[in-house]
Amino acid sequence: VEELQAGDRFVVRPGEKVATDGRIIEGASSIDASMVTGESMPVEVAAGDEVTGATVNGHGRLVVQALRVGAETTLARITQLVEQAQTGKAPVQRLADRISAVFVPVVLGIAALTFVLWLVTGNPVTDGLAAAVAVLIIACPCALGLATPTALLTGTGRGAELGILIKGPQILESTRRVDTVVLDKTGTLTTGEPVLTDVLTAGALPNDAALKAAASVEAGSEHPIAQAIVQGARDRGIEPKPITGFTNLPGQGARASVGGTEVTVGKPDLFDQVPDPLQSEVDAGKGTTVLVGWDGTARAAITVADTPRDSSAAAVGRLRELGLTPYLLTGDNEHTARRVAREVGIDEANVDAGVLPQDKFDHVRALQEQGRVVAMVGDGVNDAAALAQADLGMAMGSGTDVAAESADIVLMRSDVHAVADSIGLSRKTLRVIKQNLVWAFGYNTLAIPLAAFGLLTPMIAGGAMAMSSVLVVLNSLRLKAYGR
Repeated sequence: VEELQAGDRFVVRPGEKVATDGRIIEGASSIDASMVTGESMPVEVAAGDEVTGATVNGHGRLVVQALRVGAETTLARITQLVEQAQTGKAPVQRLADRISAVFVPVVLGIAALTFVLWLVTGNPVTDGLAAAVAVLIIACPCALGLATPTALLTGTGRGAELGILIKGPQILESTRRVDTVVLDKTGTLTTGEPVLTDVLTAGALPNDAALKAAASVEAGSEHPIAQAIVQGARDRGIEPKPITGFTNLPGQGARASVGGTEVTVGKPDLFDQVPDPLQSEVDAGKGTTVLVGWDGTARAAITVADTPRDSSAAAVGRLRELGLTPYLLTGDNEHTARRVAREVGIDEANVDAGVLPQDKFDHVRALQEQGRVVAMVGDGVNDAAALAQADLGMAMGSGTDVAAESADIVLMRSDVHAVADSIGLSRKTLRVIKQNLVWAFGYNTLAIPLAAFGLLTPMIAGGAMAMSSVLVVLNSLRLKAYGR
């Protein structure tokens, strides 16, 4: 691969990855470009079409002429975008550090001033020393020092139990400010696997008969759509019949003899006659729709689609309850994107389909330029740049290593509820940290004057200081109940 130059030709066999960006010179096949584009269905390609490096060839043998190599390839440009976005992020300082920088020297000053005032007012040195010591004990920053780490340890530990990996404490402040969440479709809102969704017949042909004929033909194909039809038939108790004379029609469909009848499964172009209801089903854009027929006439339409996860609609509802506006970005076609958006409850005005990896990056940046604080959720190489650019990047653990490395939070569960859980838990952890800090600071504000005026002995001050630390720890432990 390192020796390839623009203009060189190379062969891509079935199942192999395309070495670099190029144009097909010979052959026809289907290309799995989901890693780069996010599109769930394989793309049919033939001579003259361009292919992207790192995509996976399907069933055909291809001869490709290299167009871009090295740093000029699509994958290399995505990597450059990731690095650009990562270097643009500024670190967030811890709340406790900002308070401690002022608190500790102030307490030392108060203790010294207490001792001096007791002396100048004619009190014994022992009384002044006891008051100053009581001030130092009561103001011992144990509670202040425990406020942040105890909450972080408990919160991140509970997150790990829920399959949420938070990469650093600075991530918590990002979740507090987030008001927009951008969701990838394939593998995030959807299962990422095509499944049989609809069977529509024309005339008196039963649905099961049409599906049995289609499954019989498709059983001879390795195409993901074909396998979805076969599996869908079996899920309905329909077993494919034996076939003879199977013919694969690259980019179009397949044909075989089923029980003595030559059955064709594929695109409308394969048929002389397509009844209007079936053509309407094809045009409806519910997913990928293929026609089934014989004697030149289409008899049924079978739709295969990448369906939303069962939990996606409820999870999107939870995101709205958290005050977030959901957006959907996908490399898939517009019909499919809008269908999924409707099913999960995302406004169609917030849907952008057919986007390239750099488009996702630009879209996230455009939202940020509008003043929005953006969380991006994705799982593929195509999402990596956008994940890095977002104020909060969340990667599905079932996705690629590049996506996980670009993200601030990794979700080990392939469940969109994990997105809501991660934001909810992070925000609650930050609230607990603030509660701890307010308690620690408020306690000192009240107790220090009492100690300075001699109303608290060093022994009582020690007990109060210990109780303050215990209360901080107990408050942090409440995070273990999150999501139960």
